Amino acid sequence: MAHRYRSKLTWADVTPEEVYLNRRQLMTGAGAIFGAGLIGGGQAQAQAALEPTSYDDVTSYNNFYEFGTGKTDPARYAHALTTSPWSIEIDGLVDNPGTYSFEDVVDGMTIEERIYRLRCVEAWSMVVPWNGFELADLLERVGVQDGAQYVSFETLVRPEEMRGQNRNTVPWPYREGLRLDEAMNPLTLMATGLYGRDLPNQNGAPIRLVVPWKYGFKSIKSIVRISLTAEQPENTWNMILPNEYGFYANVNPNVDHPRWSQASHRVVGSGLFGGRQDTLMFNGYEEEVAHMYEGMDLTVNY
Repeated sequence: MAHRYRSKLTWADVTPEEVYLNRRQLMTGAGAIFGAGLIGGGQAQAQAALEPTSYDDVTSYNNFYEFGTGKTDPARYAHALTTSPWSIEIDGLVDNPGTYSFEDVVDGMTIEERIYRLRCVEAWSMVVPWNGFELADLLERVGVQDGAQYVSFETLVRPEEMRGQNRNTVPWPYREGLRLDEAMNPLTLMATGLYGRDLPNQNGAPIRLVVPWKYGFKSIKSIVRISLTAEQPENTWNMILPNEYGFYANVNPNVDHPRWSQASHRVVGSGLFGGRQDTLMFNGYEEEVAHMYEGMDLTVNY
């Protein structure tokens, strides 16, 4: 199994104290709560500036174009999505390709609670307690072959249930990809829930990717295919607007979007014009991920 990551965020960053204390009483071995006593100087200062994100905000303010382009569209329309049964095709440069049921994918996996910052490319943010397992564990299970350099992902296409797919908003299916070392990083999570509950449809049920040091659009939802490839895969936003959205999409306050600054962001739940914070390099995960980009010009490889 992959190296376990210990989050520097705690439940105090996510939810009001009374809910936090109640949850601690209710949770009896349903996954670890990470982070106590592990915060160092710079990280502690960054954490102190965080504002709590409520379950209602996390589940009602989403980008999920398969259900519409409005932030509230997913919460309004995603109930139409059938998530059981669910299967994921895993193919390409793997030892054990095949179509696996959701139950087979999660069977035997260590489901952990990870409290991560989520930073959208649109300059808003949340702090979300995810439940899931490391993508590295799944890749190790299926066996990564020599020559594999990238991992690509695809979202479900089902326009009869995903009303947004009846419009040519983007070329369906939605696609994303990571370099193999990014996919194997201990922070990279396959999320199956949040706030200790099953993943809501609007948040990418039943299984989605979470890559906390990258802008949110990299964390593809409702995954039905994972492919190991030798070549860099196509990514939806990079295909559509390559001058605005690069392959890497690492959170970087020093590289602005062509139409807005990335130096700061609005915290969801703090009001439309309030609650702005300075954006951290790699969304605050520089210590864990910066080594993967040594020697790269991140103003070019954005």
